[in-house]
Amino acid sequence: MTPVVSGAGWWPILSVPIAVEADVVTARQRARRVAELVGFDAQDQTRIATAVSEIARNAFEHGGRGRAQFALRDAGGDDPPEAQRQRLVVRVSDDGPGFGDLDAVLEGRHRSKAGLGVGLLGAKRLMDGFRVETGAGGSTVELEKALPRRRSRLDREDLGEVVARLARERAVDPLNVLSEQNRELVRSLDELKARQDELARLNQELEDTNRGVVALYAELDARAEQLRQASDLKSRFLSNMSHEFRTPLNSVLALSRLLLDRTDGELSEEQERQVGYIRKSTESLAGLVDDLLDLAKVEAGKLDVRPADFTAAELFGGLRGALKPLRTNEAVALVFEEPPADFPPLSTDEAKVAQVLRNFVSNALKFTPEGEVRVSAAHDRDADRVLFAVADTGIGIAPEDQPRVFEEFAQIENPLQSRAKGTGLGLPLSRRLAELLGGEIALRSEPGRGSVFMLSIPRVFSGVAAVSGAGLAEPPIATGPRDRGACVLVVDDDKAFRYALRQMLNGAGYGGPAHDVVEAADGVEGLRLARAEPRPDAILLDLRMPVLDGYAVLRALAADPLTRGVPVIVATSTAEASGADARLAHARAVLSKDGLSREALVAALRGAIAASRAAAPEGER
Repeated sequence: MTPVVSGAGWWPILSVPIAVEADVVTARQRARRVAELVGFDAQDQTRIATAVSEIARNAFEHGGRGRAQFALRDAGGDDPPEAQRQRLVVRVSDDGPGFGDLDAVLEGRHRSKAGLGVGLLGAKRLMDGFRVETGAGGSTVELEKALPRRRSRLDREDLGEVVARLARERAVDPLNVLSEQNRELVRSLDELKARQDELARLNQELEDTNRGVVALYAELDARAEQLRQASDLKSRFLSNMSHEFRTPLNSVLALSRLLLDRTDGELSEEQERQVGYIRKSTESLAGLVDDLLDLAKVEAGKLDVRPADFTAAELFGGLRGALKPLRTNEAVALVFEEPPADFPPLSTDEAKVAQVLRNFVSNALKFTPEGEVRVSAAHDRDADRVLFAVADTGIGIAPEDQPRVFEEFAQIENPLQSRAKGTGLGLPLSRRLAELLGGEIALRSEPGRGSVFMLSIPRVFSGVAAVSGAGLAEPPIATGPRDRGACVLVVDDDKAFRYALRQMLNGAGYGGPAHDVVEAADGVEGLRLARAEPRPDAILLDLRMPVLDGYAVLRALAADPLTRGVPVIVATSTAEASGADARLAHARAVLSKDGLSREALVAALRGAIAASRAAAPEGER
């Protein structure tokens, strides 16, 4: 290894001979002092002094004698950026026989009785640089420590001052060195104690934080469970209340239809107008109930998608007829753009798409004083999606109000709001339905210039399709000769609806009400009358009843040989009821009370009785 000489970039500071054991102490003390003078802090001073002491002790014990040389080295031009600082270099050399297995020593696999391996490894860990050269003629260990970043560069004049101060200091007193080491040890112990206290404090803070986090998660879980329960309760409440609302509403609709059909005689012009208002208000309230129930079912994940193939032209044709009565303002034109001839067919839930577009058009007609409402469809071939748009020339919506129109029960203040009443459920429900179909809704609007509501959905619904069935659709009108003399048992807890059904059947080919229409107010009474002689030719059955519901009645009728052959028609307000429901397998038909007409009821009864008689043994027909 290159001897210590003065040259470019190399600045000798001090040389300490190691001939007796006391020189090891001197080397430690001088190393600490040199480190202090060149700018190292107390911790680094202790590290450097300890490393030099260990190597000097090894030189004395292993080689018999040696020398510790201190110098300052400038950073070389080839050094990496982090090494571009001056470095304190300590070279400790000895005249011993060298290290027999240096690699084993540096890897910690060799331990001599003198503790050679421990000293070298300890020094290596304490310093930034560590190099060893060894041979038969002796060994040299070079230690390096980069000066602190905050320390400005030492020039020749600074180094001269360091060397002069070291020369003026007295010879080392071993007792003073021992005292200094004791003080260092006490400082180190104090530092260690302070760090242990700080670590304990941080651990306590971490433990407190962890407890707080655990408590927060527990609270969040509890809140989430409360929200879930509240959502379930809301859904059940809306579902139950919708039925409770539907029952009287359907009765009012049925009775108003009887009045408008002049079943019990003619109406004056004023009476007809009043009944029309009653029916219109009832239909509006029924629509609100339907929206509430649909919203609850979407939130509960119980609204099924029933995909079917249809074309945009067919969809627009149905909407054109259904929405025409909504256009009460002659100053507003309702325009359906004809889709191109090559527009591909859709395979999704047509009813839900139509429901969304009806909501769009209904809102557009309400808030467009003049101009037009235009409905169009476009196909994105790349994404295979269909974009329906409803554009109007109405009052528009301010940017800050646009997010609110999709909130439940939200109403935007505007001059038309007083005459264009709404529930505030149409657009929120439309957004949920769009998401259910795998699509989305977008809005583009400017106050005073109109709005465009857009529905984008996949052309082909890719979700799991619901089992298709008869649902609540009205059955086709049966053909053939009309049956006469039939006895119909009506099982329903709603007295008003029983009356409406009786009036619908009165004079419809089934005889007088005193003998041919029998009423039961609950399921238990219904079963008793169904088994009594003479047994009815058909049974009209509600599902939601106290004591014994319609499902239980249906099971009992199917299990009893006396009533198994009597055809049952379910007439219910329960929206979930469907011909695909396994519990309704024994029913001949499922009718919705919503808007139930005399024609649909008579056709269902006629078809059910005819099918039942055709299936009966010849002697029993």
